[in-house]
Amino acid sequence: MVKKKKTKKTTKTNKVKKKSALAKTPVVASNYKPNVFKSNEAKVKIKKVLKQPVEKKDYNLKDYVVYPKHGVGKIIAVEKAKIGGIDITFYKVFIEKEKLTLSIPLNQQSHLRPISSINQINKAINILKIKPKIKRTMWSRRAQEYEQKINSGKLYQLAEVVKDLNKKTDIMAEQSYSERQLFEKAYERLKSEFEIILGDKAKIKMDKALKRIENPAQVEMQQ
Repeated sequence: MVKKKKTKKTTKTNKVKKKSALAKTPVVASNYKPNVFKSNEAKVKIKKVLKQPVEKKDYNLKDYVVYPKHGVGKIIAVEKAKIGGIDITFYKVFIEKEKLTLSIPLNQQSHLRPISSINQINKAINILKIKPKIKRTMWSRRAQEYEQKINSGKLYQLAEVVKDLNKKTDIMAEQSYSERQLFEKAYERLKSEFEIILGDKAKIKMDKALKRIENPAQVEMQQ
C-alpha cells in the first residue's frame, strides 16, 4: 500500500511542472513579436527629397535657344520656386513669334538646343536649293510626317519641309489650305532661326534659295 501512494505523488508533480512550463512559453513569444513589427516599420519609412538634383546650367541669361514645339526663344530669366516642397531652378524662355513664356526646369534643359552655327545655316540653305521630292502617298500621311519634322526642332528636317512644300509663289490657288498652313509654319520657324545669325538678310537668302523672287541679282545689288 505504501508504494502505490508514492507513485500518485510523482505523477501529480509532473503535471504541475508541465503546466508551469506551458504558462511561461507564451510570455516569451509575445514579448518578441512586437519587436519584429517595430523593426519592419522603421524600414518602410521614405525620406522626402527637398531639393532638385544639382545640374550644371548649359545656358545663360539672354541666350537664344530652340524649343522643338515652339521654335526660337530667348532666356529672359533664371528663377527658383518651391513646388511640392521641392526647390526647383528653371529657365524663363520667351517665344517672341507666339508671345509665349515657357518655364523649363533645369533638369529638363536637354529639351532645348542652342541656335545653329553659320555653317549649319549654310547647309540648310543648300537643302532649300534641292529639287522637292514628289511623294505619291496620301496627303494625310504626308501631313503627319511634315508635322513631326517641324516639331522635331531639327534644322535640316525643318528645311526639308520648307523645300518640299514650296510652290515658288504666294498665290493661294497653288496650294491647298492645309499645305499652305504647314508651309507657313515651317517657313516662319526656319526664318526666325536664320534671323538670329543672318539678321535682315535671312528672308532674302531663303527666298533666293527657294526661287521665290523673280530676279535675285537685282535684290543683292540693292543691298
